[in-house]
Amino acid sequence: MSARRILQLGNPLLRAVSTPSSDSGECERILTDLRDTLHEFQRTRGFGRGISAVQIGEPKRLLYLEFRGRPYTLVNPEWDWRSEETFRLWDDCFSFPDLLVYVERSCAVRVRYQDLCGASHVLEAENDLSELLQHEMDHLDGILTIDRAIDRNSFCTREEWLRQGHPATRPEAFASKT
Repeated sequence: MSARRILQLGNPLLRAVSTPSSDSGECERILTDLRDTLHEFQRTRGFGRGISAVQIGEPKRLLYLEFRGRPYTLVNPEWDWRSEETFRLWDDCFSFPDLLVYVERSCAVRVRYQDLCGASHVLEAENDLSELLQHEMDHLDGILTIDRAIDRNSFCTREEWLRQGHPATRPEAFASKT
């Protein structure tokens, strides 16, 4: 197992803009580490759906997601399109897992990326998968969820969230379209 330490809020590398990678061996190694790190986070924290390479100290354009039982490995993802229609939700992050941030995201997106063999693909996503992609793509550009907060009242600790009677599951279940 190759789970790695997840960089925490305040680490300047989280603000780095990730660079493309063309070395398939490097990509495969980092993506394996991302998968193992995600699984370790899920095991210890009880949630988690995706992680970017920069969060484990590798500022490369690589994402690993697990969504509804399906793994996604995205090499050098780039935006192709984002809908103007948006929704709002409480978001969290492995780099500050005890803080929730109220943000606005596009309802649908389209991302171009490569697989480990270098073949090009397009991923179209709506709602929860769209939100997850936007969160992880932001990491690749040095943007954190806290930068997307709607206003100064858009922050809540996980402890307070639970104290207010919200479920312990991910708060995206409370998304609202705008």
